[in-house]
Amino acid sequence: MAELINLKTFTDKRGNLTVIEKVIPFDIRRIFYIYGVDDSVRGGHRHKTTVQAAICLVGKCTIHNDNSKVQQEFILDSPDKCLLIAPEDWHKMYDFSEDAILMVLASEFFDPDDYIYEPYHDRI
Repeated sequence: MAELINLKTFTDKRGNLTVIEKVIPFDIRRIFYIYGVDDSVRGGHRHKTTVQAAICLVGKCTIHNDNSKVQQEFILDSPDKCLLIAPEDWHKMYDFSEDAILMVLASEFFDPDDYIYEPYHDRI
């Protein structure tokens, strides 16, 4: 099930420093980011093995999550919010602000065979 965690942030008169250390429950094998999104919906899948951590570095976006038991909606609107997405979490991202940059850390290298695009049958 998806879980929202707060990343440790140090703030002083010089600005903010956010640390991603000892909170991601996997070794990072891939990093990608999504930006320049129009009103499209991104994602629309789950994985067989990949665990992900999503952070909206700039702007905001919404992530809808469905693990076949619970549906949740998360608004990522601060770079100190990190959404952990389990392999069984069918998710889609939408409502990107014009300036949004969504960074995703992944536990596995890209493998097209790891993707399951069909939503859970009882949630259509």
